Order: sequence, then structure tokens, then C-alpha cells
Amino acid sequence: MDGKKALVIGGGGGGIGREITRAFAAAGAGLAIADIDAGRAREAAAEVADRVKAVGLTVDVRSREGVANLVSSAAEQLGGLDVLVTVVGGQAAFVPAVPLHEAADEDWDTMFELNLRYVARAVQAALRIFRTNGGGTIVSIGSITGYLGSPLQGAYGAAKAGLASIARTVAAEYGPQGIRMNVVACGAIATPVVAALADPDDDYTMIPLGRPGRTAEVADAVVFLASPLSSYITGQSLILDGGLAARGPFS
Repeated sequence: MDGKKALVIGGGGGGIGREITRAFAAAGAGLAIADIDAGRAREAAAEVADRVKAVGLTVDVRSREGVANLVSSAAEQLGGLDVLVTVVGGQAAFVPAVPLHEAADEDWDTMFELNLRYVARAVQAALRIFRTNGGGTIVSIGSITGYLGSPLQGAYGAAKAGLASIARTVAAEYGPQGIRMNVVACGAIATPVVAALADPDDDYTMIPLGRPGRTAEVADAVVFLASPLSSYITGQSLILDGGLAARGPFS
């Protein structure tokens, strides 16, 4: 990916986003790294600045104008834009885990704002640039909750399912213009947030590979989908869950 220019939304604070920025830098791509915390964004950019051009940007993804301005600013500062990666999302830190009949309207709003709406806005802004440039690639971090039943995570699962639909639409509508979009649907990944909430007695027997995924494994999948190695793949969801979704009901 030497010479490519990528915007990673959610790369400053660690976890999956931070690992993705490291993987892109290792592959030779210039980076705009966006985070709600300016200090974390600058820190993430500084970590890889000895290898590639990297800038740290600040954004609150709940702001419609903020997301659009972010994409434009990233393209301006990098001298173009070839790849968009959306990472920000989740449930645990934002709304309670409750049965579907107890989920409040504001919880639905929060989940859709943080997991789907900002992605749609970022995709729209990137498409305008990609259509002018003759192509581009989008990768969004999704979740297997968008494909399986999601007890206590109904709104989150519905929002993540929406990412797959957007990817299919981008593939069908913009493929002729050289634009691709795919989703990495993650299962249990050992991020700091997950580690803080994990049951210390969990032996991960439900996962066929017997462990949670590593953030570096997610980053590898993102780089693959953003690179020419996946040039004939679009509109797809790559499930990265250690085999969890493959387990039959009688396993």
C-alpha cells in the first residue's frame, strides 16, 4: 500500500483502531488518524510518523458537519484520499445491556449514532472524493451481533447489521467507478474495553479456537480488504470470530 492515503476514524485511543493505524503504516500508507481526544490522535500519529506521513485529527462522530469536515480535511492534509476505515462504535461504554423490551428510545438513538449514522456520513463524504479520484476503498468494523441473535444488544446488533447493507449498496452502486466497501464483522476481541468487562473465569469454550481475537488480527483483515490483495472483493462481510458463528445449535 505504498503511497496510499488512508483516514482511520477511531485510531487514537488504542484497541482495534490503534492497531489498524500501525498496520497501515507498516504497509506504507500515509495516515490521517481521527479521535475525539486530540491528544490521543496526535500520539497515534507521532508513533508512526517516522515511517509514513501521519496527521492527528479531532472529531466527534455525532456531529454531521464534523464528520464531513474531517474527511475533507484528511484529504487536504494528506494530498488525497484512497481509503476510509471506520472503527468507532460499541455498546458497553454507552448504553446498558437490557432485554429488547426495556431498551429506551435514547439508547436506540445512541447506538445508531455511534455505530451506523456517522459511518453513512463518512461514506458519503468519501464517495464524493473517490468518484473524482477514480476509485477508493472503504472498510468498516462491524460485529457478529449484526448476523446472529443479539440478546441484551438489540439496538447495537441492528445498527451493525446496517453496515453490511451499506456495504452491499456501495458495491452495487459504485463498483463501476472503482469503489469498494467491505465490513469486518468481529466477535470477541481482546480490547481494553472488553478486558475490563470480561469474566475472569471465562475459558472461551464457546469459541472453537478457544480464545478471543487479537487486535492485530483485526488490523490484518482490514489491511487485506483495503489493499489490492482483495481487489475483486466488495459488498462482503468478513466474519472474524474464531469460528463462533460457525457453531451449530447441537455443537
